Amino acid sequence: MKYYLAIDIGASSGRHMLCCVKNSKIEYEEIHRFPNGVVDRNGTLCWDLDALYAEILAGIGRCAEIGKIPISVGIDTWGVDFVLLGESDNLIGDTVAYRDSRTMGMDEEVFKLIPEAELYSRTGVPKMIYNTIYQLMAAKKAGLLNGAKKMLMIPDYLHYRLTGSGIAKTEYTNATTTGLVNAATGQWDKEVIKICGYPAEIFQEIVQPGTTLGGFTSEVQGIVGFDAKVVAPATHDTASAIAAVPAQTSDVLYISSGTWSIIGTEKEKPDTSAVSMAKGFSNGGGYGNRTIYLKNIMGLWMIQSVKKELGDEYSFAELCTLAEAETIASLIDCNHRRFFAPKSMIDEIKNACKESGQTIPHTPGQLAAVIYNSLAACYKTAAKELEDITGVAYPAINIIGGGANATYLNELTEKVTGKKVYAGPTEATAIGNALAQMIAAGEFKDIAEARKRILPL
Repeated sequence: MKYYLAIDIGASSGRHMLCCVKNSKIEYEEIHRFPNGVVDRNGTLCWDLDALYAEILAGIGRCAEIGKIPISVGIDTWGVDFVLLGESDNLIGDTVAYRDSRTMGMDEEVFKLIPEAELYSRTGVPKMIYNTIYQLMAAKKAGLLNGAKKMLMIPDYLHYRLTGSGIAKTEYTNATTTGLVNAATGQWDKEVIKICGYPAEIFQEIVQPGTTLGGFTSEVQGIVGFDAKVVAPATHDTASAIAAVPAQTSDVLYISSGTWSIIGTEKEKPDTSAVSMAKGFSNGGGYGNRTIYLKNIMGLWMIQSVKKELGDEYSFAELCTLAEAETIASLIDCNHRRFFAPKSMIDEIKNACKESGQTIPHTPGQLAAVIYNSLAACYKTAAKELEDITGVAYPAINIIGGGANATYLNELTEKVTGKKVYAGPTEATAIGNALAQMIAAGEFKDIAEARKRILPL
């Protein structure tokens, strides 16, 4: 049996999924899971990369313990966040998380140098204050770029540590989240980089998903007990998830449902028009050099935050059940900046309802109902915008990722949008990660064939 290890790291947890092809279908098993989250370092929200790397090694070592050695290993994570490395590959500064406030006002600094409309026409990425282009402006003003020799996105850096090859690469799908890749060429937009005053030499060669980056270092081999290829999947978790959408037609609307709800479709070419910009759609990189045309919606981050504030007294399933029994009709704009990183999500939801003259939710069920109903309303609006822009009438929505388990939200989405909803696979990101490795190894000739092998829902 040939095994492939997909390491999928999200903003709240990570998992190692060991995948294989059995009886012409892709099967997978979770062999390691670990928590993740931001840490406060002197008032700055950061990622603990050393802890993440230790968990990565622990999960890889688990393969040897169970006697299932993978041919290759690949890591995917969220987008936009990065590390800066110095002359000796030392980390410069902390690995700041995208929810940190350092980017406040950095959009204005960037737009002093290049107009927002021109930037979108070149990169196809709308203004999202956490995008790398704005984070780099904050780093520049803090003097952190002065000694930098390399900039690597989070999964690129983790791959680099595993291989130690001395050859750093930036994987395409994650690179497109920076707002610094030219939508037409798929390469770094050197003019935008120059205009922003970022050192050109820190940006590494962009490679496509499926690229072999090297093998484990001798140190890693000594820790985990074996050697394996390190193959870059679509390292942006959204791109990996979309690669695993089990659809065989082109008129597919998807929602990658997790901390973020990302709604969109696959396209052959990007759309960098003024209309697309006005509606807030982003042109991300997808597997096979395709464009994943999408919009970010705040997603399950809101219910995750409420659950945590309630002391984790209720499970997500229980909150869904409580919400289903409520009749509260209040709706909020899930995409409003106020819900991005509030001190209290519960207070922010209550205040938003009060300010708009709607019924204020008080019970856990009412809070959950407001969130779920508001998300479904956002999905409806975004789906209509997609249809208007693309000219395609989408008959169904395929909800993938962990949020596909939210049955109540799925039912609301079907009711509100009037479209058939298909749920799953819930582990779409890990499966999509593995698909890129499998195609690189010759298991499948292309993504179309691989998608046919995903187990039926």
